[in-house]
Amino acid sequence: MKNHFVLIPGPWMGAWVWEPVTCGLRTLGHHVRPVTLSGLAAPDTDVSSVGLATHVDDVLSLLEADDLRDVILVGHSYSGIVAGQVADRAPGRVARTVFVEGFLPHDGVSMLQAFPERQRAGELQLIDENRGRWPIPDATVVADGQDLSVEQARWLVERFVGHPGRTLSEPAVLTRPLAQQRASYVMCEMEHFDGKVSDDVAAMRAEPNWDFHTLKTGHWPMVSAPEQLVALLAGIASQQN
Repeated sequence: MKNHFVLIPGPWMGAWVWEPVTCGLRTLGHHVRPVTLSGLAAPDTDVSSVGLATHVDDVLSLLEADDLRDVILVGHSYSGIVAGQVADRAPGRVARTVFVEGFLPHDGVSMLQAFPERQRAGELQLIDENRGRWPIPDATVVADGQDLSVEQARWLVERFVGHPGRTLSEPAVLTRPLAQQRASYVMCEMEHFDGKVSDDVAAMRAEPNWDFHTLKTGHWPMVSAPEQLVALLAGIASQQN
C-alpha cells in the first residue's frame, strides 16, 4: 500500500529543501506534497501578519482542499510545532506525525521558550532588528558538526529566507495531550551529545503511541542523508498499512 506524505520544512526553508526526499518517496510509489509555509517563498514579503496559527492553517488548508486522509505528516525542526498542532486539529486526516529533529508543541508554550532566557532575549532582538524576520544563520554555523560539506552548507544558506519571527514567539494551541498522537521521532545523532535529547522529547519514549528512530547524520538529513531518510520514512509508513 502506498501512502500520502506531507513534508513541512524547518525554519528559513521552503518545499525545495525536500526535493531529494520527495523524489525518493515518489520513486517508491508514494504520494508526496512538500509545503512552503507563508512568508518563506521570498525574502521581501511583509510577514507582519504571519504567525504560528498562519502556518498551521497553511497545512490544514492543503489537507482540506485536496481532501487528504491517512496522511503521514512530517515536520522538521521548528515545523514539528506546526505538524503537531495540525495533527491535533485534524486527527481524522493525519495517520501519523513524524518529528524529524522537531520541536514538540505544548499548549501555551512558544518555540523560543525552549531556549535559555538570555538566548531567547537575543533572538527576539535579532527579529526586531530584521523587520520581523528571524535572520539567516551563517554557513559555518549551519555546517558545524552536521555532516554537511562546505558546498552543501552554502547551497542551503544561499536559498534560505529570513523566517517570520512571530511564529517563534507565539504559543502553540493543543486540544488534547500530545502523548495521545500517533507519532514517530527521528533523532539525528550528530545533533546530540551522548544521545541526550530535551526532557520533553525523552518523556515521550514511555508513550505507547510513539516510536523513536536514529539517523547517523546531522540536523539537515534531507540534505546530508536523503536516501537514509527516505528509507526510514518508508519504513514508518509501512507500519501504518
